[in-house]
Amino acid sequence: MRKILLALTDELRRLKTTGVKTVPVAPETLSRLKAVIETRAAAVRATSKADDTIYFAPEIPPALSAGVPSPPTVVLPQGDKSSRMEWLRDRVLNDPVCRKHLRPGKQVVVGVGNLDAKIFFCGEAPGAEEEIQGEPFVGPAGQLLTRMIQAMGLKREEVYIGNIMNWRPELPTAPGREQEGNRPPTAEELKYCLPFLEAQLQIVNPRVIVALGSTAAQGLLGVGSFKTLGEIRGRWKLFAGKPVMVTYHPSYILRNASNRSKRAIWEDLLKVMERVDMAITEKQQRYFLEK
Repeated sequence: MRKILLALTDELRRLKTTGVKTVPVAPETLSRLKAVIETRAAAVRATSKADDTIYFAPEIPPALSAGVPSPPTVVLPQGDKSSRMEWLRDRVLNDPVCRKHLRPGKQVVVGVGNLDAKIFFCGEAPGAEEEIQGEPFVGPAGQLLTRMIQAMGLKREEVYIGNIMNWRPELPTAPGREQEGNRPPTAEELKYCLPFLEAQLQIVNPRVIVALGSTAAQGLLGVGSFKTLGEIRGRWKLFAGKPVMVTYHPSYILRNASNRSKRAIWEDLLKVMERVDMAITEKQQRYFLEK
């Protein structure tokens, strides 16, 4: 049941980013959800030592969203790309604010890939698999992103992949339990990590950035710069002097594996391929077209 509720939360969050404000729900479904929530609330109250406030994703607990300091100033040293990236990785991995937000045994996550990449894929934040492996986009959504990159005629190692956030945004977790589910980063969290992303862009110097999902787009273009992803999806924007193509997050396809959904993202990637002067075959032009 917990996994079902988490999947439902993710789907409602996705619908909200596309402009959907209401969804029909049968009375019997509401009754079942209410019973589950009341049971969970009672369990959390029983184990909570701090207070009786109950939080459910995507609500952001004040204790976790507050206290993020002003963004750091990042001045890259002189040198070649490899030495500058090595310096930056060490800077981020040992950043006291990033490390403060880690759970025991988890890792700060920095971008990976070709330092001469033409395309820079940018997500919002690490998830459960990413904070364990210390690499962005290695979970189910990351595996799908890899297949998308391969469909473009590239290898994962030929592009650069990163997130704005360098730690997984926390949610309240019972003692001894792993965090379940994810929440969007706050505006303050995004702003804090943004200088680290800008430094990666400065080193890699890609020709285009692909913003994966609404939160990543908000982080790059400004929180509140658009209301729904549909307003800007598939359109070129600008960040740090680089053209940005905004598209859906790969997790959108995991929840909506229709040809129509796949084609929507693919059309955005075709624009990216065209922008960086990649050859596009007739077969690629026709991917995911509904019959």
